[in-house]
Amino acid sequence: MVSFITYKLILVIIVFLVSLLIAMYSTYAERKVAAFLQDRIGPNRAGPFGILQPLADGVKMFMKEEIIPDVSNKWLFILGPCIAMLTACMTGVVIPWGGVLTIRGHEYPMQVTDINIGILYLLGVVSIGVYGIMIGGWASNNKYSLLGALRASSQMISYELAMGFAIIALVMHTGTLSVREISEMQTGWHWNIIYQPLGFLIFIICAFAETNRAPFDLPECESELIGGYHTEYSSMKLGFYLFAEYINMFISSAVIATLYFGGYHVPFLGRFVHDANALAILGSVFLFAKIFFFIFFFMWIRWTLPRFRYDQLMHLGWKILIPLSLLNVAITGILMYLTGRIH
Repeated sequence: MVSFITYKLILVIIVFLVSLLIAMYSTYAERKVAAFLQDRIGPNRAGPFGILQPLADGVKMFMKEEIIPDVSNKWLFILGPCIAMLTACMTGVVIPWGGVLTIRGHEYPMQVTDINIGILYLLGVVSIGVYGIMIGGWASNNKYSLLGALRASSQMISYELAMGFAIIALVMHTGTLSVREISEMQTGWHWNIIYQPLGFLIFIICAFAETNRAPFDLPECESELIGGYHTEYSSMKLGFYLFAEYINMFISSAVIATLYFGGYHVPFLGRFVHDANALAILGSVFLFAKIFFFIFFFMWIRWTLPRFRYDQLMHLGWKILIPLSLLNVAITGILMYLTGRIH
């Protein structure tokens, strides 16, 4: 029987590897989804149906020439993509990926750590992630990269405020900052999307902005800034930035599924499955099904809506989403008062 510390270490490695694997094949899925929406075939040469394309892309990234501009700040130039990748991988440790497995009388929760301020941890790590983009853009000593970094920082500030207010309304409703406790409250059909539809809408829009996904990909707007904050990057340092974006999309989908769509809970599944371990494993399967749906939704939006102008981006963040998120907090408080949940 493995010790609890060994189990946690194994779980950390599994979460890390699964995040990398899903991020890697999200690049393949992105190209296939784009091809489907545009009536094309997509990657089909590397392996059957092109399923080895991510491996070919990874080998290409490793084999490309490593270039560090002479005029750049070399240490910060290397540090930028490392921060982006590190913060992307750190967020998965507070996500409850399933219920509790019972093996020989010992309980093993499928969550790396259940801290009582898990929501604050998620917001804090996401906030640090923007430093990877800012440092990389500034250290490149390139005007296009600098403009991309400035856009990223202002975009993050604008949309993190609205996301924070959406989370405040959710915390008011649930009464906890623990991600697992929020997930546990959503048994049956008591999903938070029913009680916080406006909060969910604000949160998912902000998630698009936080992950720099279209139509909010202004920091890397190739039509204006060539490649934005990673214009000067090549080889795997560029790969780190691209990987971090897809890991963030995966984790954002996991957070959305956990906070608003019941997490690993499936309505009425307990009526048909009575074994606790089987129920926990099936819950994980359904959680990943929800996550894959939202990943598809991220890709669907990217290839459907055109990119915002920068003034439209700021207008949406400051003049629409923030007032709406404040209104959502007020409505939540009023409803809790009228229903007697607060006095």
